[in-house]
Order: sequence, then C-alpha cells, then structure tokens
Amino acid sequence: MRSYDLSPLFRSTVGFDRVTRLLESALNGEDNSHNAYPPYNIEKLDDDQYRITMAVAGFGLGDLEITAHPNLLIVQGKAKEQQGGTFLHRGIAGRAFERRFQLADHIRVNNAALENGLLHIELVREVPEAMKPRTIQISNLTPAALPGVTQAAAA
Repeated sequence: MRSYDLSPLFRSTVGFDRVTRLLESALNGEDNSHNAYPPYNIEKLDDDQYRITMAVAGFGLGDLEITAHPNLLIVQGKAKEQQGGTFLHRGIAGRAFERRFQLADHIRVNNAALENGLLHIELVREVPEAMKPRTIQISNLTPAALPGVTQAAAA
C-alpha cells in the first residue's frame, strides 16, 4: 500500500482539523472496509436528502441503537441469543456490530425505520439561513454618500 505525506498541505491551513483526520484515516485504511458487516447502501435522494440502508436481518427494534453526534452517526446492533434448538447450519449472522458514518456539516437524522430486515436512516441537510448565499443590492450612491465613509476614505 502506498503512503502519502499530506503535511505540506496542512502546514498553511487553520481550522481544518476534521478534514485532516478524515483524509488521514481514509489513506491509512482506518475505515474498516475489510469488515463489511452489516452490508449497507448510501443513496442520494435529492440535493439535500440522503438515505442509509443497512441489512440487519435477525435484529429487532430493541436490538438496534442509532446515536447522532455532530458530524458523526453511530449505528449499533446487539442481537439477543436465541434459546432453543441446535443449529445444523447457521448462515445468518447475528453478531454485534458498530458502524460509524462521518456526516458533513448541517446533516441531521430525520427518521429511521426497520422494514423487512432493512434499517432505513433518512438524512437531511439543513443549512442555516445565516449560511445561505444572499443577494446584495447595489446602490447608485457615490462612496462619499455611503454611511460610515469619510471624505478622506472616499478620495
């Protein structure tokens, strides 16, 4: 596996710690891609709507826990051991899991539903009004007529 040194990129940046950690963990293979359990899909439904679907066969509502942190979504599953018969073959995995998803700014969990062994987690991007672009009206005034501008600054 090839190793990249990103330190020159980060020497002249301030406040990008989260991006730095994401890039370093992706390059170091810390995303647990070798652990594919449980399988999942990530869909973009709209410009501001997403869905994560996880295959969680054998897990009930009481076995699953979803925790939303700022910029992080954690899905955990802890199936209860079934009492009873002896399995001749056990192909349906029921082991405990924890799956973490890094979320962009202003992404929040809108809804979660368990249906036919699939856990659907609906996500929505809600950009605050103060962060949205706004149009600035241009006036026809000279700089000297603008409030707060002195004659010396206008010259």
